[in-house]
Amino acid sequence: MSDEHGGFEGIRENLDGNPMIQLFGYATPYWPRLTVGVVASFLTRFARLVPPIIVAAAIDRVLLNNGEPGLLTQAGLLPGGAIASEAAKVAFLRRLVVLAAVAYLVRSVTRFVSRYLLQSAAQKIQRDLRNDTYDHLQRLSMDFFADHQTGGMMSILNSDINRLESFLNTEFRQFIRVVATVGGIAVILSTYSVKLALIALAPVPVIGIASGYFLTWIEPRYRSIRRTVSRLNTRLENNLSGAAVIKAFDRYGFERERVEAQSQRYHDEKVAALRIRRAFFAGLRLLTGVVFVAILYVAGMDFIANPESEAALSAGTFAVFFLYLRRLYSPMRRVGKSANKYQLAKSSAERVFGLLGREPAITEPADPYEPDAIDGGVAFEDVTFAYDEQPVVCDVDLAVESGDTVGLAGPTGAGKSTLLKLVPRFHDPDEGAVRVDGTDVREYRLQTLRDHVAVVEQQPYLFSGTVAENIAYGDREVLAGEQRRARETDADGERPRPDRRRAADAETARERVREAAEAAEAGAFIEDLPKGYDTQIGERGVKLSGGQRQRVAIARALLNDPEIIIFDEATSDVDTETEERIQESLDRLVEDRTAFVIAHRLSTIRDADRIVVMDEGRVVERGTHEELLAERGDYADLWYAQADEGPVSADD
Repeated sequence: MSDEHGGFEGIRENLDGNPMIQLFGYATPYWPRLTVGVVASFLTRFARLVPPIIVAAAIDRVLLNNGEPGLLTQAGLLPGGAIASEAAKVAFLRRLVVLAAVAYLVRSVTRFVSRYLLQSAAQKIQRDLRNDTYDHLQRLSMDFFADHQTGGMMSILNSDINRLESFLNTEFRQFIRVVATVGGIAVILSTYSVKLALIALAPVPVIGIASGYFLTWIEPRYRSIRRTVSRLNTRLENNLSGAAVIKAFDRYGFERERVEAQSQRYHDEKVAALRIRRAFFAGLRLLTGVVFVAILYVAGMDFIANPESEAALSAGTFAVFFLYLRRLYSPMRRVGKSANKYQLAKSSAERVFGLLGREPAITEPADPYEPDAIDGGVAFEDVTFAYDEQPVVCDVDLAVESGDTVGLAGPTGAGKSTLLKLVPRFHDPDEGAVRVDGTDVREYRLQTLRDHVAVVEQQPYLFSGTVAENIAYGDREVLAGEQRRARETDADGERPRPDRRRAADAETARERVREAAEAAEAGAFIEDLPKGYDTQIGERGVKLSGGQRQRVAIARALLNDPEIIIFDEATSDVDTETEERIQESLDRLVEDRTAFVIAHRLSTIRDADRIVVMDEGRVVERGTHEELLAERGDYADLWYAQADEGPVSADD
C-alpha cells in the first residue's frame, strides 16, 4: 500500500533522444498550417510597432512643426520637410490616420490568422499525441499494468499531455513574439540613437544567460514535482475507488493522514520551486528597471546639454523611445516565465515519450499466422513462467483435445489463473511453449488469437454504460449495432423513426444480446431492471450485485462464440440455485468448445472431461473426478472437506 509502488520514476530510462525534439516531430504533418501561422504572427508583431512611430510623427511634425523626416518619411510613406500651413497639417494628419488604420487592420487580421492556425495545430498535436500514447498503453503487457497504477497513467494521459499542448499553444507564440519584437525594436531604436539602442539592448544577452542558469536550477524541482503529483493522483484514485472499504473499516482518519502527507510533500516541492522562480523574476525586473533609469538619464542629459545635436532626441522620438522600451522589456521578462514553462513541458515530455519508448513485451511476429478458423486444441509444453523472477508456473506439460472441458483445482496461489492467461497471450512463458492447434501462440496474429479465446474472470470488469452495451462488448458487430441504437434513442427512451436498414441492424444486435443473456441465466434479472437492457449500471457495474456482474460477463464472453473459453471462478458470487442453472447452460454451450474452468467450488468441475490439480505452480494430479477420488490425494481431500466429510487419508 505504499505510495512509492507503481510510480513512473523510472519511465525516463526508455527515452531515445531529446523529448522536446520528439514533441516537435509531431508538428511535421502540420507544417503548412504552422508556416502560415508563424508568418502571420511576425506580421502581427511588426504591425504593433507602427503606432508609436505614428505618434512620434504626429508630435514632431504636426504639433511641434519639426522638420525631421523620421522613419515613415524615410520609407516614403510620409512627405518630408516642414509642415507650415493648417491645410498641410490636416492632410498630413489624415495620412497618419490612414497608416494607423492599416496597421491596426493588418494587426487584427494577422492576429486572428496566427492564433487560429497555431492554436489549432497545437490541438491537433495534442490529439495525435494522446491517441498514440493511449494506443501504446493498450499494447503493453499485463505486467506493465500490474507494476504501474492507474493514477500515474491518468496523470500522463491528461496532465502531462495537456501541459505539452499549453506549451505549444502559448510559449511557441511567445517565442515568436520575443524574436519579432526584440528584432524590430532593435532596428527602430538604432535608427534614432545607436548609443541608446545599445544601452536598451544590453540586458538581452544577460537575460538569455540567466534563463539558461534558471533552467538548470529549476529542472530538478520540476522533476520532483511531477513525481509527487503522480503519487498524489495515485493516492486519490485509490481512495476514491476504495471508498466502500474505507467506510467498512472506518479508516477515514488513516486515509486523511496519508492524503495530507502526500499533499504536504506536493506543497513543499511547489513552494521550493516558487521561491526560485520569484527570485529570478524579481532579478529580471530589477535589471530592466536599472536600464530604464540609465536611458532616461543619458537621453535627458543629451537633450539638456545640446538639444540641437544629433545625439539629442526630439520630443516625439523621446516619448516613443520609452514606449518601445516598455514593449521591449515586457516580452523579455516573459523569457523567464517561458523558461519556467519550458522546463515544466520538458518534464512532461520526458514522461510521455519515456512511456512511448517502453517496448511492449507482447509483440506480433513479422509474418503472423492468421487461420480462418481454429479447432481449439491447446497444449502446454514444459511451460515455466515467473513474476519478478518468482516462479509461478513450473514445468507444466498438458495437452487438451478440441472440445474437451478441463477443470483446474488447487489452493489459492497455485498458478491456475496465470497458466491460463498464457493462452490468449496476456503473458508469454519464460520457457516452453503454449500451442493452439499445434501452432505456438506467439506465431498468431494477436487479434486473430484473441477473437477465438474468451475469458470470464472472478471479478469481471464492466464498463459504465447499459447492460446491453456491456454484453455487446463481446462482439464488434453487435457492439456497433448497440451503439447505433443508443444514438437513435432519445432521453425518454423513445426511438424516433431511425433509418430502416440501420434499425434492422440494431434489432438484430439486440436479439443476439438477449440470446447470450438467456444462455448465461441473466435474462430474467435484466428484464426486471428499471429499463431492462437499457439500464445504466454505473462505473464498474456498481449498480449490479456480484452475481449479476458475473452473469453479464459470462454473456459477454458467450456472445463472441469463442472456440476456447476460460472461466476463472466465474460463478463464485452466485447462489447455489443460480449456479446450477448456469452450469446446465454452460454444459450445453461448451459442448463443442474447449473449456477451462477454474473452481474452488469443486462441484462446478466434477463433470469435466479431465481435472488438473495444481500446487505451487506444478501439476500434481490429473484425471476424472472418480479417478482422483480413488487416488485419495489432494483433490480427494479438497472434495470431502467441501462436502463436510473431512479429509481422506491413505489409511481409510
